[in-house]
Amino acid sequence: MLEQQQWTIAATEQPPEWFIQAVKQHTPASSGIYAAQLLWQRGIKDHQQLTAFINHKAYQPASPFEFGQEMHLAIARLQQAYNIKEKIAIWGDFDADGITATSVLWDGLGQFFTQNTQLIYYIPNRLKESHGLNNQGIDNLAKQGCKLIVTCDTGSTNIEEIIYAKQLSIDVIVTDHHTLPTERPPVAAIINPRYLPREHQLFNLSGVAVAYKLVEGLYQTLPNIARHPLEDLLDLVAVGLIADLVQLTGDCRYLAQLGIQRLQADFQQPAAARRRPGVGRLLELCQKSGDRPTDISFGLGPRINAVSRIQGDASFCVELLTSRDAKRCNELAEVTELANTRRKSLQKDVQAQVAQKLTQLDLSTTSVIVLEDPQWPAGVLGLVAGQVAQETGRPTILLSTEGDGGDEGENLTSSSPPLARGSARSVNSVDLYQLVKDQAHLLHRFGGHPFAAGLSLLVENIPLFTAAINQQLRQSLGSITLTPSVQADLTVTVADLGKELFLELKLLEPCGMANPVPKLLIQNCWFENSWHRNQQDWQGKKVQYIKTEFDIRDDSSRSVFPGIWWGHYKDELLIGRCDCIAELDYNTFKKRYEIRLIAVRPSVNSALNTRNGLNPSYSLTPLILDWRNLTTPHSPLPTPPLLLENCPTNWDDLRAWLRRCLTINSSQQLAIAWSKPNHQPPNQIWLTLVGIAKYLSRTNQLVTRVQLLEKIGITDQTLLVGIKALKYLGFTVKRQDRYLQITWHPSDNAENFGDAAVARFLAAVREEQFQQQYFAEVPLSTIVAIASSDNYVGTRF
Repeated sequence: MLEQQQWTIAATEQPPEWFIQAVKQHTPASSGIYAAQLLWQRGIKDHQQLTAFINHKAYQPASPFEFGQEMHLAIARLQQAYNIKEKIAIWGDFDADGITATSVLWDGLGQFFTQNTQLIYYIPNRLKESHGLNNQGIDNLAKQGCKLIVTCDTGSTNIEEIIYAKQLSIDVIVTDHHTLPTERPPVAAIINPRYLPREHQLFNLSGVAVAYKLVEGLYQTLPNIARHPLEDLLDLVAVGLIADLVQLTGDCRYLAQLGIQRLQADFQQPAAARRRPGVGRLLELCQKSGDRPTDISFGLGPRINAVSRIQGDASFCVELLTSRDAKRCNELAEVTELANTRRKSLQKDVQAQVAQKLTQLDLSTTSVIVLEDPQWPAGVLGLVAGQVAQETGRPTILLSTEGDGGDEGENLTSSSPPLARGSARSVNSVDLYQLVKDQAHLLHRFGGHPFAAGLSLLVENIPLFTAAINQQLRQSLGSITLTPSVQADLTVTVADLGKELFLELKLLEPCGMANPVPKLLIQNCWFENSWHRNQQDWQGKKVQYIKTEFDIRDDSSRSVFPGIWWGHYKDELLIGRCDCIAELDYNTFKKRYEIRLIAVRPSVNSALNTRNGLNPSYSLTPLILDWRNLTTPHSPLPTPPLLLENCPTNWDDLRAWLRRCLTINSSQQLAIAWSKPNHQPPNQIWLTLVGIAKYLSRTNQLVTRVQLLEKIGITDQTLLVGIKALKYLGFTVKRQDRYLQITWHPSDNAENFGDAAVARFLAAVREEQFQQQYFAEVPLSTIVAIASSDNYVGTRF
């Protein structure tokens, strides 16, 4: 069983008044107090820091030559290749950082070397090869006449492969940001920010940003050759930086700020005039506009990553990001979108299987979760491992043992022992890379950084590896207990939510590691109007991925505020008063401000603290008032009761109202006030439904589910049966947000196939009407008895 998540509130230190006033200059529509508090918490504590943080024009970026001698060596080797017209290969990586880094070098070096003749690129297949260089790929490049390989987002620890390339008379320039080797490899140059002091403004660069710095150095050294400005590459840099979850400080923040501006400006152009039509089409498909970091982290990044996760070969993504051929880019973008749809479905399947395996694991004695399965697709294991790590508070390693032993592009014989391949994700500041590295004697290959790693090992070594890595972490933790946790940065009310707070918090963007999206604690609130559905892809097909939409309310305002909860059903929302942690966002598709729910728990400030979440200390006042079929108005009460005017069709409907009454206000009563129903004949209801459907199809109008229910006088469940029957008559019903779009394409023989469906609808209406007739007449004593048997109200009845 998963442990209870621990909630913490960030330590609040009130910033001085001068600092609040300085921040307010950037937030004229609001007080600036929330942004000032966050900035102060995050180490921005003087005028110069504040100005450079908010305004990129006040920031002084580092020169590419601050990489020192290695940058000079790299530029000299590229100049040599330029002068004698050598063939160069870019060796990239298959994740979003690696794809964008390859694209930056393709476009950037492409200003100096002719693409496809002097300059080519190679990206390993995620499902067949590993990150980094491999001999088989080097052989292939040697056959094509390449004399220089420039890596991006990879290569630092590929010592043997670099030596092999050298034996084939191929030089290597490494640009990377991953873990350094113990000794400098025999390369022409290695540009890796980890050689710099930790406090250096370039230290946190991702792979795409390091590649950009190399191109920047070449632009400065050969200033009169390039036809396109260096700044044209910044949108790709922003995508890779934000997608790779690096610390957005120093030059990382500066480059991301400039890149997002470029991304948004290009998207605002007419589709035919866009510099990057592929990026523009991807933004359209994910209903984003490119002006927010979340458009990358939740939109572009996952889609670029999905291609290699599902297909293995992501080489075409470079064409998608760099081609000016709009038609070709549209085709590639749609292939990418379909891969992301498939990724979501696979991810959900693996999540369910992992959750089942977790129930068989004793987390009290487990420090590192290691799970394996022969059916798991390796491409989505990192995503699921990250979610499990967050939910359990423990580093998580998921391994796929599928296949016949072939791994990472190596030609193994059929008798080779089977290998498991997988991904690891960390949490709670545990250095996962070091943990895995210390078990290198049990591994086939591994690589990564403190928060994420990839690895492969013999299947027979998994039990020993699991025991060893758990023992190692237990010893290093000592008495520290790992628990899942979530931290809120600010405490707000529902009345605070909206445009003003959003624009104030937007000062902190772009957010990332070391500057996370502000998490807001909302206390003593409750949810209304919740509903969930499967997402739809760009073709209108359902995706096996759920999101719940809701309204949130508290005592600070009479108004509700909308929100979404990704990957959860509406039944997972708590009933009654609760606390929640959420992020404030702007939905560009719906053009509204909303919260994105992160976590929810019963309210710690509420008196409702029994096992049912209800207050046992009731007065003797009757909880349920029977106002059914009253001919005269009821007498006013000091506290108005909750009014239930719609006749229920089952006991669960009534129970939901009882729970709402008890949890929202311990002194509030429930008045059952429905009238005896005046039912239409079921056949007439069916004809009314068909007539409405024809009218909506003819006028091309949209309708909400609630409008249909009110017009026809049936329940949700029965309406669903009716919609299924309509489809047999040639009607198509599509969901557009909260609206339904109904179109009709009549068919001569459709009604013959629909007789059984119509009969099911008529039967559902009859059953619903029977139940409503029952509840119109059921004695109050029966209702009280049923509720008492459910332990809802104790002695209050």
